[in-house]
Amino acid sequence: MRYALISDIHANLHALDAVLADIDARGDVDAIYHAGDLVGYSAFPNEVVARLRERGIVGIAGNYDSTVATAYKHCGCQSETPRQEELAHISYTYTLGAVSAETVRALAALPFSLDVRPLGGHASGPRLVLVHGTPTLNTVYWTADRSNEFCVKMAALVGLKAGDAIAFGHTHKPWHRVVDGMHFINTGSVGRPKDGDWRAGYVRLELGEVDPRVEFVRVAYDVEAAARHVIDAGLPEEFAEFLRTGGRPATS
Repeated sequence: MRYALISDIHANLHALDAVLADIDARGDVDAIYHAGDLVGYSAFPNEVVARLRERGIVGIAGNYDSTVATAYKHCGCQSETPRQEELAHISYTYTLGAVSAETVRALAALPFSLDVRPLGGHASGPRLVLVHGTPTLNTVYWTADRSNEFCVKMAALVGLKAGDAIAFGHTHKPWHRVVDGMHFINTGSVGRPKDGDWRAGYVRLELGEVDPRVEFVRVAYDVEAAARHVIDAGLPEEFAEFLRTGGRPATS
């Protein structure tokens, strides 16, 4: 089975549509799954959720999805500076005011994790587990500098074995590691990359009767149009610059 894994769209409809067009053009994907964070930071939260529903793309709740769905006190995002903290609150306040009741219901219905079995549940075979952050919380950052021991500990929580894969997002920085035959895949971000590459990112995963194969894909999109909509929505210029630079906003 060939899967396309997308995550951290963050209300960037332009980036999402470009990724879906790329997936469609290749014509060899059996299913698309999302790893959460559909809303926040950009201008189209309702449209992104609606697009995924139109396409029948299922997935899980990121921290932004579950906090918006429950009207939590903050988005569960990590900030490194006071300005980042301020911007996070601006984004969250905007998103809470922008989402429709239908979108809130859709976000609230997202599960915490998904267990995908390409060969079916009637026989043993490889598994793909999707979480947003880690199997413990969707707010925990599973960064590339985490130790192999940490990865194995997380795998044990969901019963992974050699040949299985676990995919996640949240950090907006793609990476892939194999430990004890288990594949750990950070899908990166469709709508708000933080790795210095402004292009939308997603993962193609082949899993089933062959060894897992992981391919990272980057897709150019009309980032200036996305940035203009951010500004037109009354969101900070820093959010637009973040999109243009792949995560290097001019902040103070």
